[in-house]
Amino acid sequence: MSSDKNIPFQTIDWTLIPKTEYKGESGTALWQTVQLYGLRIRIVEYSKGYIADHWCQKGHIVHCLEGEFTSELQDGKVFVLKKGM
Repeated sequence: MSSDKNIPFQTIDWTLIPKTEYKGESGTALWQTVQLYGLRIRIVEYSKGYIADHWCQKGHIVHCLEGEFTSELQDGKVFVLKKGM
C-alpha cells in the first residue's frame, strides 16, 4: 500500500476549525470539517427541527455527542441516536 494514502497520527483542535452554515428544508446545520485522504470528519450541530434538503448517497458513521439525533433513510428506516451512541 502506498504511504501517501495512509492517514498520519494527528490531533484535531476543533476550536480552530471554522463553522460553515448549511440550510436544510427546515432549520440549519453548522459543520466543522476536516478533510483527509478518502475521509471527511465533521462535527455537525443541527438546529431544532432540522430536516435535510437531500438524501445522502454516501455511508456514514455517526456518534451523537449531545441531545438526540433521528436519521431517516430513503428506504424509510429510522434510527434514533442518543448522547453517547
